[in-house]
Amino acid sequence: MEHSTVVESAQHLTHHVTTQGAALGIIALLPLVGSFLAFVIGKKNRDSAGWIATLAAALSFGCVLNYFFALPEGGAFEHRVFEWFSAGNISVDFLFRFDQLTAVMCLVVTGIGSLIHLYSIGYMAEDESRHRFFCYLNLFLFSMLLLVLGGNLLVLFVGWEGVGLCSYLLIGFWFKNLSFAAAGKKAFIVNRIGDAGFLLAIFLILLNFGTIDFVELGQRIGGASTELYTLIALCLFVGATGKSAQIPLFVWLPDAMAGPTPVSALIHAATMVTAGVYLLARMHYLFVLAPLAMVVVCTVALLTSLVAALIALVQNDIKKVLAYSTVSQLGFMFLAAGAGAYWVAVFHLVTHAFFKACLFLGSGSVIHACHHEQDMREMGGLGKIMPWTAATYWISTLAIAGIAPFAGYYSKHHIITALQTSGESNSLMLAYGECFATVATVVAVLTAFYMTRSACMTFLGSYRGHSHPHESPKTMVLPLVVLAFLAFVGGYLLEHQLSLAGYLHSVLPVHAHGESEGFLASLLHSWPGFLGVGLALLLYTKLTVVPAKLYGLVPPVSKLLADKFYFDEIYDFLIVKPLYLFSFGLWKGADQAVIDGSVNGTAAVVDMTGEVVRVTETGQLRHYGLFMFAAGVFITIFYLIL
Repeated sequence: MEHSTVVESAQHLTHHVTTQGAALGIIALLPLVGSFLAFVIGKKNRDSAGWIATLAAALSFGCVLNYFFALPEGGAFEHRVFEWFSAGNISVDFLFRFDQLTAVMCLVVTGIGSLIHLYSIGYMAEDESRHRFFCYLNLFLFSMLLLVLGGNLLVLFVGWEGVGLCSYLLIGFWFKNLSFAAAGKKAFIVNRIGDAGFLLAIFLILLNFGTIDFVELGQRIGGASTELYTLIALCLFVGATGKSAQIPLFVWLPDAMAGPTPVSALIHAATMVTAGVYLLARMHYLFVLAPLAMVVVCTVALLTSLVAALIALVQNDIKKVLAYSTVSQLGFMFLAAGAGAYWVAVFHLVTHAFFKACLFLGSGSVIHACHHEQDMREMGGLGKIMPWTAATYWISTLAIAGIAPFAGYYSKHHIITALQTSGESNSLMLAYGECFATVATVVAVLTAFYMTRSACMTFLGSYRGHSHPHESPKTMVLPLVVLAFLAFVGGYLLEHQLSLAGYLHSVLPVHAHGESEGFLASLLHSWPGFLGVGLALLLYTKLTVVPAKLYGLVPPVSKLLADKFYFDEIYDFLIVKPLYLFSFGLWKGADQAVIDGSVNGTAAVVDMTGEVVRVTETGQLRHYGLFMFAAGVFITIFYLIL
């Protein structure tokens, strides 16, 4: 997309802005109030906490729907709450803006979030601290809404930090388990590394363009060097790699499974991890002026999606499979953004929210039924015992596998097509587009394989566990059914009925995405999904024993994948331990030896001199008279000599 087109798009948006007063802020305010009430009232009546939080989320969803239907084509609603600060020629407002991109994100956040809240009522029914849980859950929703409603980078950053804080609170919710608390701390620290890059980008934008308002920045973005655009874009991408778990900052996300399963669904499907994708889409007019940065985004995203998919192949914890699946699918979203197909990235973000929320909540239903068992080797045969959970899980598995007409097919097909044609808008991608598309296709096969593997190990065969599983209550099943329905028809509706590309064209560059294909063509293009599903069904229902010729190759590769390519160990050796030794040295050498030593040394000198002087304090008058006489003689001699 040319720079002039970007500027025209930003100018077009400002001509259609309608100020709506304080009402726009209600979207975010409702979950904030719900968070407070869920804690205060829920502390006295714990059963009410979940319903209060769910009602707040649902009311926020209703407000979003109201603005969605009232939003004029190509326009936006704005509300300047107050002037935040002013320094010289720079003025920053606390600003909310609701445009087409915000509308899509808010619908996903509040819609999926409301279903997860409802599900959590049944899932957390026996937890004594559920009032605290629903308080954090509503606060998480508030922070994410603040992030997507923010009209400038600083308001967005407040929400950005808010979801980071809430992720720490929710991942480490069961903090009495020290490993869970450590997982929350790990997520918080790793995200701070990415946030440093984000802050640097904000400072560079303010320094060079004098504004961080999204529309004003789009109008002023010209005139700088490509090197500056590349630097700012890469700094923004560093921030996105932290929040959206891309290499090298992806290690926190699998450990985030320590939190309750509804937290995993909220983080992975509707809120936190999508923030990085949203940031790149919102700042697209800067990235299109930095072609090298877009190649970097594609390269990192492709590596992330491939590595995460390979690791997911051997995971036996059902939530860990889904965690690495999320990392891999986020890589697909960044692939689309790096190829310049920002609306496709948003498309996959939405479809992924449907099927991944359903998969996580489905896994939670299984874990709840099996009395908190997460190892798939201790499951099996649950399809007969939990038919609703099994059916919704299988539908979402086919959706993430990319098989038509399920939702994931449409967005994945557009991503691979965008990679193949990326050289048309970015000359640097001419040499890599087809290669990226090929590897992405391989990852699509792996995705279909490991997700079908998880479904087979969980729902097919005979039950291998020791508990007495049962179907989940209606408050947990209903969200699964709604999400499975969206995972089935959502892609088709967004592609053909609602025309997401046409809806977003006023805020995102939308290139020609080809004519609508027939059902038979869609099935033919679904071959990666069919291949992955077929291989998994063959291996996990028919060939349950690995052929002898392959067995010698399997253990070493399996161990490498099971140990996650030793990323944690490498980081521990190169970063954590050196920092620990450096800190230990500062503690022993600087803190204890120098600072504490000087303070304690001063006290020791005073103590020693006190011991010497107090010898003279005998309480005898003759001694004091002698000392006075000696002092007088000394003073007399001193003055006589001088």
